Amino acid sequence: MAATHLQLHLAAPLKPQTHLQKAKTFATNPAICRTKLPTVRCSAAAAATPAKRSYNITLLPGDGIGPEIISISKDVLQFAASLEGIEIKYQEMPVGGSAIDLTGVPLPEETLAAAKQSDAVLLGAIGGYKWDKLEKKLKPETGLLQLRAGLDVFANLRPATVLPQLIDCTTLKREVAEGVDLMVVRELTSGIYFGEPRGFGVNEKGEEIGFNTEVYSVSQINRIARVAFETARKRRGKLCSVDKANVLEASMLWRKKVTEMAADYPDVELSHMYIDNAAMQLIRDPKQFDTILTNNIFGDILSDEASMISGSIGMLPSASIGQSGPGLFEPIHGSAPDIAGQDKANPLATILSAAMLLRYGLGESKAADRIEAAVMETLNKGLRTGDIYSAGNKLVGCKEMGEQVMKSVDCQIPAAV
Repeated sequence: MAATHLQLHLAAPLKPQTHLQKAKTFATNPAICRTKLPTVRCSAAAAATPAKRSYNITLLPGDGIGPEIISISKDVLQFAASLEGIEIKYQEMPVGGSAIDLTGVPLPEETLAAAKQSDAVLLGAIGGYKWDKLEKKLKPETGLLQLRAGLDVFANLRPATVLPQLIDCTTLKREVAEGVDLMVVRELTSGIYFGEPRGFGVNEKGEEIGFNTEVYSVSQINRIARVAFETARKRRGKLCSVDKANVLEASMLWRKKVTEMAADYPDVELSHMYIDNAAMQLIRDPKQFDTILTNNIFGDILSDEASMISGSIGMLPSASIGQSGPGLFEPIHGSAPDIAGQDKANPLATILSAAMLLRYGLGESKAADRIEAAVMETLNKGLRTGDIYSAGNKLVGCKEMGEQVMKSVDCQIPAAV
């Protein structure tokens, strides 16, 4: 098993300039990538990477566009790993709607067992119109929640960066969007999505009701808060905790515990913001944010909002990590059943999720650097899928985009000056 994923993340020296931004610096000029410059491994990986250079990865293609983006990302991952002397063995398992069709349940026991026994898990997407009318326990989305809980990946890291190549894709004014680089740290396995009691009933008026419970314990708050503080410390030293403490008791406890933990991080500037204001501020002035800490449901909403600042939800990867066991890596977009099988999907979010898998899941930063630089070089060449296309660029399909990234993976990563 690879080193503890939370330990890898907390040890990773994230500077004010993120890994993808560093890739951007030298990938802007493709000739630089082709120059034989010395390569460098992230210092955290050098310390945390185990002697083992062979890993087992569980692939969960899922539904809709999932199979096509996972197939492409696997090829990119395999090539980048091979160039760094890494051997990867894959096991593909069903999840979501495809699992329902095969086994009758969205998360078969065999799939969860395989995921737990692997070093990391790469997920495509789940869900689709076909399964929308099933009862809740059989819906594809239930399988995803069960997978996250089964792996106990409580910390979801969702970066949102506006790349210069895609500045015209954002709906915000250039001066608002340019330079945005933030990280949403979302609690993933507690809160209203998992709280009990929940269900349906009848009230005193005889009306049918549906109810859910937003509940957080001190330990659940503390562990995600620590991940957020450590993340902010390695970025630009600013942490904004988002809650609804003026109304919700769960948020009142959340704010109290986050404030208490701030004493352990005097080098991190902590602020608090209500969710409604945060949603507004994220559009009004997104550059004010560095690291955002929030609960499950608020993080679900804010991270999708942040994705559109960057230009497309098809560009954003995510990493879900726990204190032990394999991490779960996936694009934040959905299964897009309306374009499935049509070679229209953007594979870059999944390819970048594979890079996060290498960096945070396996501690293999050099291979991750290769993938991130290859994505930047491909964008520099003007290749665009439909979701990020603008006049003057070349419109390509999912397959060709993946092939172009593959061609750029063998560019070398220059040592930091």
